[in-house]
Amino acid sequence: MEKIDIKSMLPEELSSFLAELGQPKFRAGQIFKWLHLGVKDFDEMTDIPIALRNILREKTYIAGVEIARRLVSKIDGTVKYLYRLCDGEYIESVLMKYEHGYTVCISTQVGCRMGCSFCASGLNGLKRNLTASEMLSQLTEAQRDNGIRVSNVVMMGMGEPLDNFDNSIRFLKLVSNEKGMNIGLRHISLSTSGVVSGIKRLKEYNFPITLSISLHAPFDDMRSSIMRVNKKWNIKELLDACKEYQKQTTRRISFEYALIESVNNSNECAERLSEILKGIMCHINLIPANPVKENSFKKPDRNKILHFQKLLISKGLNATVRRTLGADIEASCGQLRRQESEGIKNADIQ
Repeated sequence: MEKIDIKSMLPEELSSFLAELGQPKFRAGQIFKWLHLGVKDFDEMTDIPIALRNILREKTYIAGVEIARRLVSKIDGTVKYLYRLCDGEYIESVLMKYEHGYTVCISTQVGCRMGCSFCASGLNGLKRNLTASEMLSQLTEAQRDNGIRVSNVVMMGMGEPLDNFDNSIRFLKLVSNEKGMNIGLRHISLSTSGVVSGIKRLKEYNFPITLSISLHAPFDDMRSSIMRVNKKWNIKELLDACKEYQKQTTRRISFEYALIESVNNSNECAERLSEILKGIMCHINLIPANPVKENSFKKPDRNKILHFQKLLISKGLNATVRRTLGADIEASCGQLRRQESEGIKNADIQ
């Protein structure tokens, strides 16, 4: 008999499952709480009878992550994790400290099939989707390892959340449940490369999350050259979907824009970007491009970045430059996993 992934169960599913085992209703709440505290073994559930623990062990499993490598920034304390999954695959996650609390950037897939040329996550393609429990475990493990409480989540690590739609939705329901981690949906950002079909599905849930769009170019030919997804859904189709999403949810949309020297940082690009985003309540997050050894992209110097920002602001757009965290540990996702697969070691690991 194939065992059930108990940590991916919603409260009502767990209640039904336990009822079938003849267990009282209150047991579901106890077990759900333990799972969301991050226990890795049923024997850690000290208020659950041993007989029931044994039944659960026989019929279910607790999906988790194991720390394979842990890098800590000497600059700002950012912690980057390489996690090993139960099948031997690896994913990455990053814990960042801000004035408002702790944020974890989680992965949603092992690898990625979107093929963005400036990103290290998809260099080896997609291996598989993550389950909701594996997404959740990235948070609970960071909490256990650091003795902190996570208050914000960004689904912006390895993978495309809307390419793993059902598991991403299940994760959002689980992580925001008041009996679990109880992280408010307004404190969660979901980043997509522009999967229009997924944006249209997501709007029907009307979650008060922040939708972040990886735009990175204002012209179709330019965007298609660095983001394969644009060949399926062009900029107009993407922005039309964003407008529909905003009409349904009334939420401000964030547009991610990685500035790449001599590619997308011209005055013409800033002008065009301001034109296409008219009518959308949005924020533009300017990101100095991360260097990836497999391409020749470079980030513009500081003055050019600030000049691009100033041009956008002069057009009435809200644009900020993302603060770089964990620069000394390659905190952008995909690089550490690739090093592991190539057998490269890093002397700064703790």
